[in-house]
Amino acid sequence: MGMFSLSKSHKNWGWLCDEKEPWKILSRDSELNLFSIVSRLAGEEAFPGLELADKDTTMGPVFVHKDVKVGTNVRFEGPVYVESGSEIRHGAYLRPGSYVSNNCVVGHCTEIKNSLMLPYSKAPHFNYVGDSILGHSVNLGAGAKISNVRLDRRSIPIQFSDGNRADSGLRKLGALIGDKSEIGCNVVTNPGSVIPPSSAIPPNTVVTGHWNNRVGSR
Repeated sequence: MGMFSLSKSHKNWGWLCDEKEPWKILSRDSELNLFSIVSRLAGEEAFPGLELADKDTTMGPVFVHKDVKVGTNVRFEGPVYVESGSEIRHGAYLRPGSYVSNNCVVGHCTEIKNSLMLPYSKAPHFNYVGDSILGHSVNLGAGAKISNVRLDRRSIPIQFSDGNRADSGLRKLGALIGDKSEIGCNVVTNPGSVIPPSSAIPPNTVVTGHWNNRVGSR
């Protein structure tokens, strides 16, 4: 889909740049799935990680690089992997399958679940990021929420820039947000939203489908 090309040199995620169906890594049924990759990388990490006050390794290991800034009352539930230079602020909640690349921000009262944050992406203030991929240098405005489940609990479609759709086969799928996109305050993305690189979503917008098509968005 060409949405994550700025991370082509990333040692763990460079291959994702050429994926035509990147959402498949969010499914546990895929051969290359985020949950398993995070679990493996966190378990194999030889470099000593940061000592954490509140972590649960029932479902998988937790690795947080020693130079990561972690605020008070942060909860980690493995598998979780956090690269160097990132900041995890007071009251954040990182749930299983969370991968936070270098120089990212997970902010106050932000919840991350089964999601990949590529380098320099930010979810800094009261955000929910579930079953999603945030591209390089993506910024979520305060209160932006990424919805990941349909009200009718049906499988979530993916819409392409030409208007065609494909069934993702997933009941839980948030958003694919391309590199350098800016998401305004209090934006809500409906399940399966696709936001191309360098997009700017105005505050209080509801996004459905592919942003370039504006289908169902207001």
